[in-house]
Amino acid sequence: MATKPVIETQAESAQRPDVRSRQIGVRLCESDYAALGKLAWTEGRTPGEWARELLSRAVRVGTEERIAEHAFTELVGLELLVMNTLQPLVSGQKMDAEQFRKLVEQIQATKHTKARELLARRRSEEE
Repeated sequence: MATKPVIETQAESAQRPDVRSRQIGVRLCESDYAALGKLAWTEGRTPGEWARELLSRAVRVGTEERIAEHAFTELVGLELLVMNTLQPLVSGQKMDAEQFRKLVEQIQATKHTKARELLARRRSEEE
């Protein structure tokens, strides 16, 4: 009679949900707790479930914002590369490999700052 091996495969472990074993304690005044409870129950959840979802969403949004900011920074870098290489080329100038390498290094060093400046300018224009 064959027995099932004790070692689990990656596929089996990937299907198991994370066990909720950690807690966060928060103290609220009576009126805040009542308001939180009312809000949670109107959504059909316990206050604990409601708070857990809210915290999980905040973590996801923070991660998504960091990814979006990184992607935006890379797009700014690409824009700088295109603008700084096409303008000389369309005006008939040539760029050798060393000039291109220096340009790429310069863009790598400045794209984060340029992206932050552009976002700050756009935010101030929206306000």
